[in-house]
Amino acid sequence: MAALWIESIGLLAGVIGIFAWIPQIIEVWVHKKHEGLSLTSFGIVAIALTLWLVYGVLVDSFAMIAANIMTLSVIGAIMLGAWRARKNERLAD
Repeated sequence: MAALWIESIGLLAGVIGIFAWIPQIIEVWVHKKHEGLSLTSFGIVAIALTLWLVYGVLVDSFAMIAANIMTLSVIGAIMLGAWRARKNERLAD
């Protein structure tokens, strides 16, 4: 495992990265706005994050593991919110 200060930098970067997704979560879950979101793109990002998670496990990096689990959770929440909003929109038509 890398030195604690190195892992701390990685963990901080992961946490800051999570904050970048908060406006998107609010748009999807609170305002029910999903226009322009590509679930295919988000799915590909989720696959890439999963591979980074596996890499983090293989190199025994707590920061990489934690950051990718958190980011996958956020991406999953956005995808689920968009899917639900689109489904509700279709049902209302």
